[in-house]
Amino acid sequence: MLLVHCTAACSPSSDEAAAPSVERAEAPAAPTALSADTKLVMAFGDSLYAGYGVKQDESFPAQLEKALSAKGLKVSVHNAGVSGDTTAAGLQRLAFALDGLPRKPDLVILGLGGNDMLRGISPDQTQSNLDAMLTELKKRDIDLVLTGLIAAPNLGKDYADSFNPIYGTLAKKYDAELYPFFLDGVITDKALMLPDGIHPNPQGISKVVAGISNMVAEELKG
Repeated sequence: MLLVHCTAACSPSSDEAAAPSVERAEAPAAPTALSADTKLVMAFGDSLYAGYGVKQDESFPAQLEKALSAKGLKVSVHNAGVSGDTTAAGLQRLAFALDGLPRKPDLVILGLGGNDMLRGISPDQTQSNLDAMLTELKKRDIDLVLTGLIAAPNLGKDYADSFNPIYGTLAKKYDAELYPFFLDGVITDKALMLPDGIHPNPQGISKVVAGISNMVAEELKG
């Protein structure tokens, strides 16, 4: 079983104004026109995707693009991460983000829910919002990789029992590839985390990319 050790900032009673994971930012601009043989991937998430606290070329989308290129894939990974996004905010902007791309993406990597956890939002609402996003992607016939999270231990067993199954349940429902825990092997290692204890540093992001890149490459080749 995967375990998460989270700082007090992961508690829904934390001061949201002081928590870096709930800061807002504008969505990045869409990529320019792409060649027909370039695979387009949209990484749609919150601060974990946006690259909070690191340089843009060190962010998850940027490092993933480099890793996929190293595997021989011609690919553009668009950073559609917005720091502070809840699943409700993500649902509100998903269609706009997709429509702003130069063409339909070959793959969407979706990772939201951490800020829902921070704010103590009902897991039922989190699941409902994610379900609606996956419905939109299915309607548009867009392939998906879903990245999951695990509830912080300090939120209690009842919350964890409701929150933790969300991603597996939805991946099965929509026949989507699932990377069960985005910060697997990272959040428990202080050397891979920023001082806030919530976001990975560049080395931590590299480990995330090492874990997920083969899954993404297989989806793109398929």
